[in-house]
Amino acid sequence: MKQRIITALILIPLAIGWLFYLPVEYFSLLATLLFFLAGREWGRFASPELATLFAVTYTVILIASYYFAPLQFILNGQLQPLIWGILLTAIVWWVGALAMIMRYPGHEAWWQKRKWIQWLFGLCTLLPFFWSLLVLRGYPFHHDPGAGSWVLLFVMSLVWVADTGAYFTGRAFGSRKLLPAVSPNKTIEGLLGGVGAATLLAVIVTINVHSSVKQSVAIIISSMLAVLASVLGDLTESLFKRVAGIKDSGSLLPGHGGVLDRIDSLTAALPVFVVSYLLIS
Repeated sequence: MKQRIITALILIPLAIGWLFYLPVEYFSLLATLLFFLAGREWGRFASPELATLFAVTYTVILIASYYFAPLQFILNGQLQPLIWGILLTAIVWWVGALAMIMRYPGHEAWWQKRKWIQWLFGLCTLLPFFWSLLVLRGYPFHHDPGAGSWVLLFVMSLVWVADTGAYFTGRAFGSRKLLPAVSPNKTIEGLLGGVGAATLLAVIVTINVHSSVKQSVAIIISSMLAVLASVLGDLTESLFKRVAGIKDSGSLLPGHGGVLDRIDSLTAALPVFVVSYLLIS
């Protein structure tokens, strides 16, 4: 616990600086480093020997996507077809991940020993996450170039509030296991408590930003979908760790495990929020 607190005290101001004080171009460079580290940890799920190869190939594809979809388009409020395609790929992937989780154990053999499939799963997880980070940070929401930092913080806060609400609700009232084969500690009561807490946050924020009715509806619906997706992201990483026989994705963050252990919920929540909000609003 002491290590967790110390690491959090170091990471929180760094994260705030990353969100609010770096130009988008430098923000994207640090996001690329985060992408590489997460890709290396994903590679450990398939094989420790392949971890660096996974990260390098992912990063090459990421850089190629930079070339074909320049960041300036996002800053101008435009999402190119390539970015839409990447984000929509995430929706398809997370629906597939849900099916994998629901059928575990007993149906994982088809991908467990096929490294290229696990490589593809990682790409479908991390590439949309990266671009959703850039869209949320750089998109001029409500024609305000600086709004992206607050929107990204809001979506991250939804996940954090949901996690906290689920933890305390689960401890106080949890009795029915959600998916014990994948994550024994999660309960249905905890899930409902987390969704309720995050929805309350979304309502409070919506009231205070004075959005139109359509925008308010978009925020609430997108928030609820993102929170449900965050649970799916967490469960998916737990599934891959369980199949790989490892406890943490890495050891980079003392007391917290690896990068993936910290962003697993966000890998699903961010692209789901971006797609649903932009389509509804």
